[in-house]
Amino acid sequence: MEKTDTEFSLQAVPQASRNGFGKILAVMLGLTFFSASMWSGGALGSGLTFTQFILIVLAGNFILGMYTGALAYIAAKTGLSTHLLTRYAFGEKGSYLSSLLLGVTQVGWFGVGVAMFAVPVQKVTGLNIYLLIAGAGILMTVTAIYGIKALALLGMVAVPAITILGSYSVFKATKTAGGVQGLMEYQPLEAMGLTAALTICVGSFISAGTLTPDFTRFAKTTRSAVGATVIAFFLGNSLMFLFGAVGAIALGQADISEVMFLQGLILPAIIVLGLNIWTTNENALYASGLGFASITKISKSKIVVFNGAIGTIAAMWLYNNFVGFLTILGSTLPSIGAILLADYFLLKRGKYQSFETMKFKAVNWIAIIAWAGGVAIANFAPGIPPINSLLGSAIIYVVITKSALQLEESSTKKMSEKVS
Repeated sequence: MEKTDTEFSLQAVPQASRNGFGKILAVMLGLTFFSASMWSGGALGSGLTFTQFILIVLAGNFILGMYTGALAYIAAKTGLSTHLLTRYAFGEKGSYLSSLLLGVTQVGWFGVGVAMFAVPVQKVTGLNIYLLIAGAGILMTVTAIYGIKALALLGMVAVPAITILGSYSVFKATKTAGGVQGLMEYQPLEAMGLTAALTICVGSFISAGTLTPDFTRFAKTTRSAVGATVIAFFLGNSLMFLFGAVGAIALGQADISEVMFLQGLILPAIIVLGLNIWTTNENALYASGLGFASITKISKSKIVVFNGAIGTIAAMWLYNNFVGFLTILGSTLPSIGAILLADYFLLKRGKYQSFETMKFKAVNWIAIIAWAGGVAIANFAPGIPPINSLLGSAIIYVVITKSALQLEESSTKKMSEKVS
């Protein structure tokens, strides 16, 4: 007897299996409580005045919130994951490109995350680093198998713990920096340009934000999906940036766990580090499982186990050699989300045919061209690369698609005139 796919990796999530606002918010907060955002916050805190930092974080998270909120709306409306949604714009085989990019990137970051936990803990405890990697990797993989319910439960435990412990550490760091007045009077030794700062703020999470539909497709209503997503980015992502910025200003460390080590809060540091990476890695492994399931048609749980094993085995190698490549790979993902948004809202006017009855093209080459164009614009055009990527891909996709339709209509009209 075939086991029921409770994660609906190859179909729309039915209303009976949808969740309320609270569970979706817990999952999305778990996604946005991301260690790399603390490092980005540290870079911003070191290069901006505190007032500039606040304005950049608000502006950046507004952009991220609008982008991910729009994706959340589509997901809740259709019940489809990112990988299934891209079939409408890219075609069934064409969507494999986005699924492969998303899947590989998330497996890579899972491995990096496991090592990010093991390395500092090994320095403090002296335990064998490979045993720490194996233990963390196995635990994160096992919990990821249980899908969206496990993500929600972990988020409900981890997010309050990280918030409380992190806020206490930041309170102590603020005192070290001379209080709130000391933070407000801080002047960076090397000032960062506001364009560069906004690029860091938006770019640090826009790739992972492209995976928003994988989680918000379980929302009962579009309102709860969009609300949970926007709140998660403004609250979760802003807190991560704040933790990193205050630590960098006061103690020269952007990672809240490193700050806690310096403050003598070793046990809380390990808890915060573990929970922070665990929530992010759970989401990464879950999303990668959906991506490869879309390509291979193998059950998500089996792929999660395989991906978790690969990420765990390669963790140290990924940590030492792969971060730069993953960052470059991640820069290719926003174009996918931009094309999805343009296709749904601008071309299809907010209405997709039912996934079960839709007959997809094999490959929509216009979407592939628009994706490549967006990536090129992000890397070579002046301005803010993530925003360039979003706008460039969307404009190219809409313009070429509408031009192709007009040519087709004109050709059909001429043919009919000749026949008559």
